[in-house]
Amino acid sequence: MELKSACRMVLFPVQMLFYIVRASLSALFPSRRKDLSKEVVLITGGGRGIGRHLAKEFAKQGARKVILWGRTEKCLKETAEEISLSGTECHYFLCDVANREEVYKQAKVVREKVGDVSILVNNAAVVHGKSLMDSDDDALLKSQHINTMGQFWTTKAFLPRMLELQHGHVVCINSILSQSPIPGAIDYCTSKASSLAFMESLTLGLLDCPGVSCTTVLPFHTNTEMFQGMRVRFPQLFPPLKPEIVAQRTVDAVRADKAFLYLPWTMHALVILKR
Repeated sequence: MELKSACRMVLFPVQMLFYIVRASLSALFPSRRKDLSKEVVLITGGGRGIGRHLAKEFAKQGARKVILWGRTEKCLKETAEEISLSGTECHYFLCDVANREEVYKQAKVVREKVGDVSILVNNAAVVHGKSLMDSDDDALLKSQHINTMGQFWTTKAFLPRMLELQHGHVVCINSILSQSPIPGAIDYCTSKASSLAFMESLTLGLLDCPGVSCTTVLPFHTNTEMFQGMRVRFPQLFPPLKPEIVAQRTVDAVRADKAFLYLPWTMHALVILKR
């Protein structure tokens, strides 16, 4: 056992060097982009904001089918009709990802009516934007259930079939606030930090699963309805992102099998400075 441990200690620096070189080469020589023409994409929170733009971008990039989940039928219907008019088959289902039984029930309906989901995009999220003492207990629970626990239920619903087929991709639209929290959004920052831990663990766990991968997107403040009224201290230095840009970069990261995507790239420096 001691000899085995000693060998691992010796090999560890070599393995680290190998992965660093491989990552550097991947950055310099990007791999061929994944073809989406056979993919069935399901997007939670797909009726509005980033979710709506993600649906349009996946359709634009050639996805075979797009499925929208959300809680507001009007928004889902409008988005689905817009995508259908562009020539891509699109379906929508009312589903609250915070409700475990509802997620499993609707996942079964999706498989029966549309087919196996090959790309799952966990995008649904809420934010209340209040301090801890000003936050209602039910509102705090709601943000944790939607932003974090919802990912557990959706991933458990669709990942087993991906592993069986050895083909699939799990995507999470997270936030840079998961690594660099701000005051006044304690529920959102906490839930996104938990979500990031979930995705990091899932990504590592799937390294030995051929054909199935993960992408976690960590954008800065995005100009959507959910963050209306949010103020940035240095708006000229850190302007809000456009949701269509987040969608474009996310789909490109999925096609490139990129595990983590920071938007904009300057967020790398923010995380380093925070540490």
